[in-house]
Amino acid sequence: MKKAIIAGSNGQDGRLLTDLLLKKGYDLLGIHKKGLSGAKPSSIESIDISDPAQVERIAKVFQPAEIYYLAAFHHSSQDKVPDNVELFEKSFQVNTFGFVYFLEAVRSVCPGARLMYAASSKIFGEPETDIQTELTPMNPVCVYGMSKAAGVSACRHYRLVHKIFASAAILYNHESSLRDEKFLSRKIIKSAIAIKSGRQSNLELGDLDAEVDWGYAPDYVEAMFRIVQMQNPEDLIVATGEKHSVREFAEAVFRALGMDWKQYVKEIKGVVSRSPRALVGDPSRLKLLTGWRPSIDFAGMIYRLLEEEGVLAHGK
Repeated sequence: MKKAIIAGSNGQDGRLLTDLLLKKGYDLLGIHKKGLSGAKPSSIESIDISDPAQVERIAKVFQPAEIYYLAAFHHSSQDKVPDNVELFEKSFQVNTFGFVYFLEAVRSVCPGARLMYAASSKIFGEPETDIQTELTPMNPVCVYGMSKAAGVSACRHYRLVHKIFASAAILYNHESSLRDEKFLSRKIIKSAIAIKSGRQSNLELGDLDAEVDWGYAPDYVEAMFRIVQMQNPEDLIVATGEKHSVREFAEAVFRALGMDWKQYVKEIKGVVSRSPRALVGDPSRLKLLTGWRPSIDFAGMIYRLLEEEGVLAHGK
């Protein structure tokens, strides 16, 4: 039975990955803010990923075959703006240094373990190309992107210098019903459902022309797993390669619920700040090396998200 550690097991991706690996028969140990969770009891009651000694100890005791680093600190544009120094400290502590501690633990106490880092399309910032590949230069413009870019660089350093199996999955936007409601996709869906039931009158959104490369989260978690199973470690883009506007997303959701979105959606410029260029990833190399393919398209994803909310009949 393979053993795996999931750092950040209580987030959307962590919960989906937990389900996936348990179905594959893994012995799992999940790490999240409130301590440890897992399929087996552990003598270690809690772990602070900002403490390298604790990270090394859990790796030494559990001896995982695979480690998935999904832990992340992400400041949303809707959150209260923190102090600049505090934002940098928290972002780099969780998104970079926590990962480095796991890299170092693998190097020192479980060198055979395979490690995957959940990176972000934000590492590209405002790229010069319409579509990004693994060769697109990292050019982050936000603190989250900067800390994630540093994590990717750490991954590459340990892979090159210490010969560790460490790969980064460069993840573009991916949605499920487990998404936090502060994210745009969930805001649109929850509001549309509330409007349908008469509990809400309208929905205010920012730039309706803003475009996003949207994918289905369970598909992206499957991609993470496949990246770890590869013969050789490599950083790969996980995306659909297509972009859709906020307008398209809202229209599809309201249409599926039998409503005309134009009657309820109000565009409020500046509500959410977005990059002037849409980030669209090219997943060609991932497909070539792992055989991965998205299980559903954009329209199918919208319908699946509504199914998961219990407002549409499954398989309709």
